Amino acid sequence: AATEMTFPVRCPNIDYAQVEPHWSPNIAFAQDRNAASTIPTPVEPWLIKVLQTALGQLQEADVQLREEVLAFIGQESQHFRQHRQFNKMMIAAGYPRIAEFEKELAADLDDFLKTRSLKFHLAYADGFESLGAVSGVSWFEKSDRFIGGLDNPGVTLWKWHTAEEFEHREVCFKFYHALFGRGLWNAIVNGYFYRVYGLYYAMTHLGRYSKKVTAYLLDIDRASMDAAQRAELERDIKAFKRFQLRHFLPQLLKNLLPWYNPGRKRIPRGLFEYLRQFEPGGKLAR
Repeated sequence: AATEMTFPVRCPNIDYAQVEPHWSPNIAFAQDRNAASTIPTPVEPWLIKVLQTALGQLQEADVQLREEVLAFIGQESQHFRQHRQFNKMMIAAGYPRIAEFEKELAADLDDFLKTRSLKFHLAYADGFESLGAVSGVSWFEKSDRFIGGLDNPGVTLWKWHTAEEFEHREVCFKFYHALFGRGLWNAIVNGYFYRVYGLYYAMTHLGRYSKKVTAYLLDIDRASMDAAQRAELERDIKAFKRFQLRHFLPQLLKNLLPWYNPGRKRIPRGLFEYLRQFEPGGKLAR
């Protein structure tokens, strides 16, 4: 019961029927997130499969962690379902290759299941989950220039998703360490060096993928823009890159520290207050 209170499975009521691809005044920011929205649809079902397979390897004493993993799976199942709806509307809005990109990533992940170890799967999972935890501060304290005062499906989807990623930020980290980081030697070799490898691999693999999808979305945008609009888009891209370097990168570098522990991260202002809207009785709950 305590775990269910910690990680409640929230079912958002978001209307994607009128999705505007450019839901932020900075088109580069919106399309970067729109590209990233194609990641959860294949990644999170893959992650759920990995965790369900590995649950049996936890020790009997890991009762609390087991319950946290089950609650985590419940939240992730909602994430990919919501992004699937959003992505369908993006396809209808004029970006048909989104489905093709999702299948490409799903094929990569399926290959991981066939050719890679459980240790790699969990290190990779902890790597991309740690990126979600880093984004919490950015979304709730630093992004007003991109989403301040806005109330639309893009903003709602990502604030909810990012908030829950921060909420369950410890689960993959603890699961990986429970299976591969016990004891001094494993804590050093697996708990640090292999964990950092998993982060690096997840960042480069998903980074290349996301960059390719973003380029596709922006190419479609440019095709319908005049010269002035294309110049404005280039300014948006530069502003978004500056934002990432100033706010996201310094937080990300903390993940490389030997004493990194996501559970010690400061809770971003307003994060849990925002999530209450998606709980029973809230205005955005289904």
